[in-house]
Amino acid sequence: MTAEGRHQNQHSPELRAAAGHLGRRRFLTVTGAAAALAFATNLPAAGTASAAEFDARKITADPFTLGVASGDPLPGSVLLWTRLAPSPYEADSGLPAQRIAVEWELAHDERFRRVVRRGTATAHPEFDHSVHVEVDHLAPGGVYYYRFRTGKWVSGTGRTRTAPSAHARTSALTLAAVSCQAYHDGYFTAYKHLAADPSVDVVFHLGDYLYEYAVNSAGGARAYTGGDVLPAHFNRETVTLEDYRLRYALYKSDPDLRAAHAAHPFIVTWDDHETENNYADDIDEQDGPPAEFLLRRASAYRAYWENQPLRRPQLPQGPDAQMYRRLTWGKLAQFDILDTRQYRSNQAYGDGSHVPGPESDDPARTITGATQERWLIDGWRRSHALWNVVPQQVTFSQRKLDLNAAAKVSMDAWDGYRASRQRVLAGARAAGVDNLMVLTGDVHVGYAFDIKDNFDDPSSKTLGTEIVATSVSSGKDGADKPANWGTYTQANPHLKFYNGRRGYVTVALGEREARADFKTVPAVTVPGAGITTAASFVTKVGDQGLRPA
Repeated sequence: MTAEGRHQNQHSPELRAAAGHLGRRRFLTVTGAAAALAFATNLPAAGTASAAEFDARKITADPFTLGVASGDPLPGSVLLWTRLAPSPYEADSGLPAQRIAVEWELAHDERFRRVVRRGTATAHPEFDHSVHVEVDHLAPGGVYYYRFRTGKWVSGTGRTRTAPSAHARTSALTLAAVSCQAYHDGYFTAYKHLAADPSVDVVFHLGDYLYEYAVNSAGGARAYTGGDVLPAHFNRETVTLEDYRLRYALYKSDPDLRAAHAAHPFIVTWDDHETENNYADDIDEQDGPPAEFLLRRASAYRAYWENQPLRRPQLPQGPDAQMYRRLTWGKLAQFDILDTRQYRSNQAYGDGSHVPGPESDDPARTITGATQERWLIDGWRRSHALWNVVPQQVTFSQRKLDLNAAAKVSMDAWDGYRASRQRVLAGARAAGVDNLMVLTGDVHVGYAFDIKDNFDDPSSKTLGTEIVATSVSSGKDGADKPANWGTYTQANPHLKFYNGRRGYVTVALGEREARADFKTVPAVTVPGAGITTAASFVTKVGDQGLRPA
């Protein structure tokens, strides 16, 4: 972030005033956090669940402008999402502060001739008229279609699926991994292709779903003209709950993103930009007062839940939300979704890049927090899955940034928390995890790593693989071989692939091997680019290590 950007990133007077009324100990209680959030956002502290019901027949414009989505598939359940917003770029989305009844349907076919379940949900104003429907008692391993209705309006149709039963011997699964979609850096063309990819069963979003930075009237690199210019309120950093809500509306106005959500169920986790760049636990980028930042974090977390296909356990309580969770796909795969942002120790050496030293290698430092670390390792001990996959945010493998004998590494990645990484890998070894795969986002490039027992010894055992999904748009067009390509590939012999274009990656998990296909587009600063497969790799069951396919 530039010096100019840092100076412009000042918390609003409302946040400072709210934080000033709260001591840290009081703020960290649920009651204190809720009171602070209400104070800062002009929301009643008790919520508005008892608000009068609005007659949906009075809605005069399409309220389903932000599309539909589904997420976190379980063997007998799916989560369906939408948000009512007839005027998405307005603070109230064009709706009164009243609850609205929304009907939903789930069917075996996209024409809804064989409806499986239907019901009515309530879009509450305190959740910005978002709807989260957990549909249970479904058949495992099934494909379903869904839609919503309110008043005279009917949403578009979404396609989703349930996971296979926990003990099913499932032979194949194809996942897609995406990350980092800065609206102001270009079009979401990768999502257009992902939406049309029939092989994909589920999509993992690995963080940076939105960016807090200002978006000018031209949409940044999208270079809008004429009637496409954006309202002025997007041209500021997101700080308040209203700011974050409006920013999600901007992102979800993108037709390619909406198409991808409608085509596939998503499993999401956040990184930093959904709140603020490079924050760590309760420490913001400028090392401001923790109580003040936690107030901002509460707003960001609340807006995230409102706008994502997440279940009730992920609903934030003030500035806290349990985003880490475990999903399975029969006996084929266990997914341990991590949160490496909310509980981490502050980045060492002032963040940035630095040679590892006593500060970064302090054994007390953690990137996951002790509770989440134990949860991960205990889950591996109990796992009966063939593949143990860890979707998470920042680069897990060692990544030397230069060719010096003592090379710099990123203090924001697992390299800045090497004791954490050692404990996690020791836990994987002790649990007997034979087929470990880490899915990563964050760095705006595609990487393929072998995870080594000793990263400084290329001949040491390969414990697993790491697949890093490039960005959807962040970093603008990029290049097949960035300027540091030669340095990185020479400094890191366990790095098997490096590409700097935008796109996504698919991973086909099977009973004998996993195959990763890195899909890239040549440009995102202009719409409509085609897609190609930049490279493909396989790793064998029981014989980890990436080989060209």
